[in-house]
Amino acid sequence: MLSQLSPAIRQYLVVTGNYWAFTLTDGALRMLVVLHFHGLGYSPLDIALLFLFYEIFGVLTNLVGGWLGAHLGLNRTMNIGLVLQVLALSMLLVPAAWLTVPWVMAAQALSGIAKDLNKMSAKSAIKLLVPSEAQGKLYRWVALLTGSKNALKGVGFFLGGALLMGLGFTGAVASMAAALALVWLLSLVLLKQEMGKAKHKPKFRDILSKSPAINILSAARMCLFGARDVWFVVALPVFLSQTLGWNHGQTGGFMALWVIGYGLVQALAPHITGKASGRVPDGRAATVWAWLLTLLPGAMALGLMAGWDPTVVLIGGLLLFGAVFAVNSSLHSYLIVSYAGRDGVSLDVGFYYMSNAMGRLLGTVLSGWVFQWAGQGGAGMQACLWVSMTFLLLTSLISIKLPRLKPSA
Repeated sequence: MLSQLSPAIRQYLVVTGNYWAFTLTDGALRMLVVLHFHGLGYSPLDIALLFLFYEIFGVLTNLVGGWLGAHLGLNRTMNIGLVLQVLALSMLLVPAAWLTVPWVMAAQALSGIAKDLNKMSAKSAIKLLVPSEAQGKLYRWVALLTGSKNALKGVGFFLGGALLMGLGFTGAVASMAAALALVWLLSLVLLKQEMGKAKHKPKFRDILSKSPAINILSAARMCLFGARDVWFVVALPVFLSQTLGWNHGQTGGFMALWVIGYGLVQALAPHITGKASGRVPDGRAATVWAWLLTLLPGAMALGLMAGWDPTVVLIGGLLLFGAVFAVNSSLHSYLIVSYAGRDGVSLDVGFYYMSNAMGRLLGTVLSGWVFQWAGQGGAGMQACLWVSMTFLLLTSLISIKLPRLKPSA
């Protein structure tokens, strides 16, 4: 049956399969680290610092990874990402006494490089597999890849919590490393050679985008993901565990279901934003959806301040936030692939996801620091939500400058 599909579809399936497998291990590893080290008595700020190198090296990888993709080909950068994740997981298989903060930070740094090489390669490859004039198809393919990835990241959260309870930390990490090594070997055989190599080799200085539209979108993306991670990465799982008394399985399961739902909405974004009328989104759509999202963290913070049931506020607020955030993220993911040039596409996509990683870095550090500084518990969560709203205000204001015409025009 696969042999009857077009070469572009077959390559899309290989790229998506690689991305899915990587995402499962990435989501599971994040949940494993948060829950395992929280259980060992680490403070929220200490846990945030465990991810510091993950995010810092993600920033650097996106900045340089696009240049590497243009020179080496996207097949090679994707396979390098897979094998680096296997090595990062293997670093956590040492005896428990060796799992110091510096060692775990180093493993997370390697994982951050791996993840962003894999993401940049997957998003860039789609641009090359869809004809330039087929903007509607490009939007649908990007939405499907992005949405399915985030749904599987949610499955990874659940998997991390379940594996931690069933196999322990070492057993969970070992099983993921073995599975991903098999995926890497298959990818070496199946992924097309030379995909994404630029005809005109870019100079290293070309890693910085010269496109005003991409620069504006990148700034908006940085603030958007800072707004999410400032309360989602560390503050939320610690709050659920510490204040609401949830166990590891409940915390991992709830966050898993949230991210799965978030991914499903991302995949449906083309239908939500106007596919039925034949429209593809532009900067105006990104601005409107950013303003809608800005209202939600402030409303949640006010609900907590008013003394409402924190379980109801957070679960209800998370459902709304996740749905609206998913549409925002999917719009951005389409716009960057559409704005990017075809020759050396990974340069533009890499620069954009460098900003994405910078937003996650800011959000991750602030998530631990603000939550701890404000006193943890309800006060800490409120403070993180107000910071999230500030980031979203910046996202909305920056998005006003995005081009109002369809990118295809």
